[in-house]
Amino acid sequence: MKILVTDDSKAMRMIVVRTMRQAGLGKHEIVEAENGRLGFEKAQEWKPDLILSDWNMPEMTGIEFLRALRASGDNTPFCFVTSEGGDDMAELAAAAGAIGVIVKPFTAEAFMDKLGSVVS
Repeated sequence: MKILVTDDSKAMRMIVVRTMRQAGLGKHEIVEAENGRLGFEKAQEWKPDLILSDWNMPEMTGIEFLRALRASGDNTPFCFVTSEGGDDMAELAAAAGAIGVIVKPFTAEAFMDKLGSVVS
């Protein structure tokens, strides 16, 4: 399985990848992108099976990234990993086609809860 991790913070991308490994989900091929625009470009060319994305990023936010992806006809499972939280954001994410929102700080159990059914 190919997983794209998009976050403008290199440290946060490393934490996400480490947490995926702790959750037993790290045996997959993982590629990183530094913002939503680069994430969209990598998604178009690399065709990941799952996308994890921050919400707030320069150049293209996570929700803009998701909306552009869906507008292009790409239905890759997409989950936000963000410090933003709340019902409004979760509803906005779901309406745009996200499978969920994992709120920072997160645990390996939170990754398994949201991603376990998508990642085999």
